[in-house]
Amino acid sequence: MSPAVTSPQPDQEFNVRLEQRRRGGALWRTAFQLSTIVGIIALTALLYNVMDSAFGYVAVENSVDPASLAIGGVPLEEQSKDQLVRVLQANVSAGLFRRFEDDQPFAERGRDSVLALILERVVEPQVVETWSLTDSLLRRSEVLAEAASSYPNAIVRFEAWIDPDFVSTPQSGDPQRAGVRTAILGSLWVIAITIGFSFPIGVGAAIYLEEYAADTALNRLIRTNINNLAGVPSIIYGILGLAILVRALEPLTSGTLFGLTDPTSANGRTILSAGMTLGLLILPLIIINAQEAIRAVPGSLRQAGLALGATRWQTIWAHVLPNALPGILTGTILAVSRAIGETAPLVVVGASTFITVDPDSPFAKFTTLPIQIFQWTSRPQDVFRNLAAAAILVLLALLLAMNASAVLLRNRYSRRLSG
Repeated sequence: MSPAVTSPQPDQEFNVRLEQRRRGGALWRTAFQLSTIVGIIALTALLYNVMDSAFGYVAVENSVDPASLAIGGVPLEEQSKDQLVRVLQANVSAGLFRRFEDDQPFAERGRDSVLALILERVVEPQVVETWSLTDSLLRRSEVLAEAASSYPNAIVRFEAWIDPDFVSTPQSGDPQRAGVRTAILGSLWVIAITIGFSFPIGVGAAIYLEEYAADTALNRLIRTNINNLAGVPSIIYGILGLAILVRALEPLTSGTLFGLTDPTSANGRTILSAGMTLGLLILPLIIINAQEAIRAVPGSLRQAGLALGATRWQTIWAHVLPNALPGILTGTILAVSRAIGETAPLVVVGASTFITVDPDSPFAKFTTLPIQIFQWTSRPQDVFRNLAAAAILVLLALLLAMNASAVLLRNRYSRRLSG
């Protein structure tokens, strides 16, 4: 007879399975750590690439030597306003000088304004070469030697493409004077309309679907379609906005319905159309996140409110919404973060690629920071890519500021509930 096979003791089986679980847990923990490290490396590489282009040495050549514009031995930088006006008049055409006078009389201009005109129209500095931040720091002597050899008449200086002037000046065809003020204001206008349009509608739809709608085939179909719409490419929403908001609702979106614009020159390619288009884009995301936040509120709160004699709406307003608000705001932050970086829908709706006039109403023409960045990166001159990198930093700062404000608001409600 063969010996009986003995099964392992229960304690041994438990220890074997426990060790297997520990090894599996350690394996997954390592995988998660590696994925986090890869994400950090990718983000660091992205920020490094942007910073590397936003700063560095540049070689600038002047069309006219400022020293040749001295009057009586007085250099250009030390001349009075009247002397600067005479220099400008002597070095530009009579028609251009009259245009400057018509735009703003020289009697009303300051000295710095006249000096800026001379530098722009007479001296005309041009960036002939740029170097990255890495090369400017690690290969400084080689960069200066290359500039001296290739551009002997150029002035080499360290340039920070992002500075207060870059943020406070409008767009320009000259990279030395180009800024993003108009794009920043356009982005703020568009995002304000996007939030004002999508947030109340999205939260209201989520409340209805979670608190009022019965579990019928029609309501299940609506929920399924909302989930599907969250994955539709953004350019499809741009086409929808072009067909409905820009063309079909042109009297509304252009402002002619309210008599705020000239009917002969108005069209629907305005901030209002762009904001509502992005509002439609993020509406499914807000609805889905708000539904999840409302669903996470314990049912006992609803039952307690109804048991005390409150109506369903009173229970929702006093108990459900305050508890769901932190989650709703979290979802809104993510949705708005997607909207602020969108380009394709705005291109279809008709955002301007070059505009120097600040938007002053929802019915104004506009551009945004993503459109500005896209336009600069498509230019053939390398120097505009430096401007695009600086604009990316401005966009990131704007996004972080908006998200920080929303997070502070969310945390405030969370502390109020926990307190």
